[in-house]
Amino acid sequence: MATRQSIEDLLQQCEDAIRNAHEQYQDHTRQEQYNDVEFTSAMQQIETAYNDVAKMAQSANGQQRDQLHRMRLQLQQIQNNMILHEH
Repeated sequence: MATRQSIEDLLQQCEDAIRNAHEQYQDHTRQEQYNDVEFTSAMQQIETAYNDVAKMAQSANGQQRDQLHRMRLQLQQIQNNMILHEH
């Protein structure tokens, strides 16, 4: 079973990844010449967070799985936005 602290730590990691991704997305949108390395790094951070959430959900209780599911949806949304914007 996942501990409350491990869930909170993971959710904080996800929120940090989302915040970074939003910043990179906005920078990418504003600039004609943008930093692909930072944008790609933010996308990788989102992917890692998504995978970590999926792993943690396997050992979570019902309430924790619900929290993790909502976070996965947020991660998917920013990931989709970044992928669409990249092309």
